[in-house]
Amino acid sequence: MATTIVIDPVTRIEGHLKIEAVVDDGVVKEARSSGTLWRGFEQILEGRNPLDAQRITQRICGVCPTAHSTASTLNLDSAFGIADKVPNNGRVLRNLIFGSNFLQSHILHFYHLTALDYVDVTAVAGYRGTDPDLNQVANFISNGNLAPFVPRYEGDYRLPKKVNIAATKHYVEALNMRRLTQEMLAIFGGHMPHNMSIMPGGVTEQVSVDKIADFRWRLEKVRHFIDNVYIPDVLAVAGVYDDYFGIGGGVGNYMAYGVFEMDQEPDLTKRKRFFPGGRVKMSDLKPMKLDPNRITEHVSHSWYKSDSKLHPSVGKTEAAHDKRGAYSWMKSPRYDNEVYEVGPLARQVNAYVRGEEPTVTLVNSVLGHFKADASALKSTLGRHAARAIEAKIVADEMAKWVLELAPGEPTMAVYDIPESGMGMGITDAPRGSLGHWITIKDHKIDNYQAVVPTTWNGGPRDDKGQPGPFEQALEGTKVRDAKNPFELVRIVRSFDPCLACAIHVVDAHDNDMGKFVVS
Repeated sequence: MATTIVIDPVTRIEGHLKIEAVVDDGVVKEARSSGTLWRGFEQILEGRNPLDAQRITQRICGVCPTAHSTASTLNLDSAFGIADKVPNNGRVLRNLIFGSNFLQSHILHFYHLTALDYVDVTAVAGYRGTDPDLNQVANFISNGNLAPFVPRYEGDYRLPKKVNIAATKHYVEALNMRRLTQEMLAIFGGHMPHNMSIMPGGVTEQVSVDKIADFRWRLEKVRHFIDNVYIPDVLAVAGVYDDYFGIGGGVGNYMAYGVFEMDQEPDLTKRKRFFPGGRVKMSDLKPMKLDPNRITEHVSHSWYKSDSKLHPSVGKTEAAHDKRGAYSWMKSPRYDNEVYEVGPLARQVNAYVRGEEPTVTLVNSVLGHFKADASALKSTLGRHAARAIEAKIVADEMAKWVLELAPGEPTMAVYDIPESGMGMGITDAPRGSLGHWITIKDHKIDNYQAVVPTTWNGGPRDDKGQPGPFEQALEGTKVRDAKNPFELVRIVRSFDPCLACAIHVVDAHDNDMGKFVVS
């Protein structure tokens, strides 16, 4: 007899996500991923000065603001015709600011969002040692203050007690590492969570020896944590939960726009990026090119009445809360009508098949550690391993990038806002491929659209009935206990969902917000 599991909301993610899974004979036969909240950023931008875009779009999310400021500014660089005019200092500063956010986001994801799926923090309850962090956690638990460690699903905590205690200590250390990364970002970004210095033409912050030194010593502490704590912890969890190398694989099609600018080629599709853009399918591991013109958004199962299969540059977001067959406020982006997963795994697989170092060496090292081949990457643990590998690569490269800065040299290009124009800003956020598109008319924003990572991963079925990556990863999963479906949340959290970004859209043509009710 079939049972429907409803998890609403999925906790320890950003935003409001509902997962429904139809389980028959202990196996998920059908899954549905629903964004349950509705917001209004694209409408807010219409009619405003284009320079407002990188300020307002950061407010889409407090976790992903730097990604939106980057995509938005690349978008404006393109629309203003200055994509090739950004000074080298400005390019490097953008990479350092964005890289700081990458490190913060990846550490956040593993320790404070997903580790509690595998680490039993209650093992610290009886701790009587001398470590001040562990004593603080033990006292916290003894006073009955179990949040944020609960609520949680029970029944599958396998790590030895010593490892649980060590991982809890690292949970606390990770909070300090995140603080350091936020400080790093603020040194050149001026503010965090919403930086103030990334602008069309470059970065407003000036470079000095003192700022370079302040940035570098913090970065070295974070690098030490990644090498000696983060990566060993991921390997420890994977060693005990190695069955999750075969769980939650999903679609197996991977796409990345590419991230961290290495030159100022005006055409973003031809620009060299540290992590390259492209597509790859796990079925053959052959690199394929990326053409942003082939991206469309399907809405047949989304609460919108606008046309389906529109390219983002002409996208519309007209709400229809009672639409038959719809079940999500997320759209369903597709590439050539095919489903693609985005995120750290997609970036690292793309880099791996293109022979990019150090990705090849690090991925082969992890696969060798577990005596596995590349197919193991298509999994729940594959996503965690890719994220940890990426954190190390980014941190190590940032140590080189910061030394490329030239104190006293310009960081901004001069520009004028055009009367009319169109722009595209594509990059990769920590969670995956992020694109912004703008149309300017009479010196103001006429249309603005953003397609974010979690719409690629968490969107509903498309016009062809194809499930999205979340849904495909869940379908076929064995569930031990329908009342305690820890398997499902482990899979979903491995994608690092951000629903605040994914449901940023709103009706652009009807301001009577009161008549729409989300239930």
